Amino acid sequence: MICIGQNYAAHAAESGAEPPTAPIVFFKHPNTVVGPYDNVVVPRGSQKTDWEVELAVVIGRRCRYLGSPDDALAHIAGCTIGNDVSERDFQTERSGGQWSKGKSCETFNPLGPWLVPTEDVGNLQDLRLRSFVNDEPRQDSTTADMIFSVAELIWDLSQYMVLEPGDVVNTGTPEGVALSGRFAYLSPGDVVRLEIDGLGLQRQTIVSAS
Repeated sequence: MICIGQNYAAHAAESGAEPPTAPIVFFKHPNTVVGPYDNVVVPRGSQKTDWEVELAVVIGRRCRYLGSPDDALAHIAGCTIGNDVSERDFQTERSGGQWSKGKSCETFNPLGPWLVPTEDVGNLQDLRLRSFVNDEPRQDSTTADMIFSVAELIWDLSQYMVLEPGDVVNTGTPEGVALSGRFAYLSPGDVVRLEIDGLGLQRQTIVSAS
């Protein structure tokens, strides 16, 4: 699980950050990945568990030193929905300078429901993303607000690492998360729903860690 931070201009602004001049990269532990309708487990000690609807792309061909962003889309098998669940206190206050503590808790990346071939998705930079908590709207944006396009991200990553078939890249989230201060963080019993045009929807119930 390879993830991109603050890749939507409006989300960077609501986070209080300047737009990045190069992609911000972080990783999630493999057992963050669960099904699109599985429960999300709030970790012990969490006060700031947050949602993030994201366009997730799955690598289909080995990517190594791609020549340009124009080469990137041919290396993507397809697209799906990712929920980059985040614990903001773990991510920033207890991080030690990295984000992974707030990103790698169990169940923190519901994925699916389908892998849609890239050629069937259409323009990857013109997809509407939405999220809801308890049926109340939260995020509503499009991939046109990305700072770095999907093709630019895959090309850039290939300069620093080898992407293998089956690797998943979360491409960033739009504005409308709890980190903005406009909404409450998630609590046990909340229900999160995520939708992206042409890729279906996810729904998770928030539960406490046992």
